[in-house]
Amino acid sequence: MITRRRFTKLFGATVISASTGLVSLGAKADSSLERVKSSGVLRIGSIADGAPYYQKSLTGGPWRGFYIDICQKLADDLGVKLSILETTWGNSVLDLQASKIDVFFGLNPTPERQKVIDFSGPVFKNSFTFIAKKSVTAKTWDDFNTADMRISVDAGSSHDSAVTRLAPNATVSRLKTASDATAALQSGRVDAQCLVMVLALALRAKNPAIGQLIVPTPINSTTSNAGFRREEDTSWRDFVDAWITEHRANGFIKDAIMRNMELVNVTQKDFPEGFEI
Repeated sequence: MITRRRFTKLFGATVISASTGLVSLGAKADSSLERVKSSGVLRIGSIADGAPYYQKSLTGGPWRGFYIDICQKLADDLGVKLSILETTWGNSVLDLQASKIDVFFGLNPTPERQKVIDFSGPVFKNSFTFIAKKSVTAKTWDDFNTADMRISVDAGSSHDSAVTRLAPNATVSRLKTASDATAALQSGRVDAQCLVMVLALALRAKNPAIGQLIVPTPINSTTSNAGFRREEDTSWRDFVDAWITEHRANGFIKDAIMRNMELVNVTQKDFPEGFEI
């Protein structure tokens, strides 16, 4: 387990002060690690309507979501307080670059993002799926890769990239948002919508009549990662990356995800057999 004792050992510190939090860890003065330890605060970004990843209470209660639970555990292990900045998926990279937050969980390391920020390894894997009309019999990516298969995606997303790469012959409607892609499915303008597993299950829980869930084979997944401000000193990124690896291995991250899927009325039995995070 990565405790505060191990944290100090990793970065050359000898003491953690109960009154002031972390002390000198050998990081440069302008590094994120130095800022976290000197302030005693871990700053994260969070999405108000991002359930099950993030969810802001409408009545002033605490934030919820599996990334809130994961970040709270990270803060607890560091012995610091958790501070939450409400942001958007689109602004999260800018918030990191402007040093408004220390880490943002929930980003896919696309080539464009990797040009400007750094990433951890995967927090979890999220398989690509289709929500399809009941008449669709396709089971494989090859089955979906035909000109008469009409697929909707949100333009520029990981869904778009997956369909472009794995079903290039399909007739693809690239729409502004995932909601627009869902509307195209509901109206019958397409046969299927590509979504990652977590979002597909949430959509079906909200509207069971929307269509069937298909996990095309061979299974292809994207990853959800933590993003960091790019710095010469990588000690903060390296520590969080090691922490993620440990908590993937010990089951904490999977448990947090499964527990918070209930925010969107999804339980573990709703996941396809053999599904791995």
